[in-house]
Amino acid sequence: MTLVIDGQQHIARLTLGALAELEESLEEGSLVGLVERFEGNAFSSRDVLALLGAGLRGGGAQITGQQLFHAEIEGGPMAAAKAAAELLARAFVVAE
Repeated sequence: MTLVIDGQQHIARLTLGALAELEESLEEGSLVGLVERFEGNAFSSRDVLALLGAGLRGGGAQITGQQLFHAEIEGGPMAAAKAAAELLARAFVVAE
């Protein structure tokens, strides 16, 4: 998927390494717990930033969490949350 951060397009995808990064950085014991938080609309802005950051790095962007914290995400916070949820959903879709 594509995200526009500070006016620049970036590819985002949750690779296996990006998923491992999420497990390490979030206080959730498993990615299933994170999925459940998003499904139940109980996610935090920290969850959104962690997902987007991991996805952007998985897509090859050289962006730190601190840079993303101060970045302008096209569409604002709601678009960022939607993109994070979509990244997470795509990570668990089985390709046919």
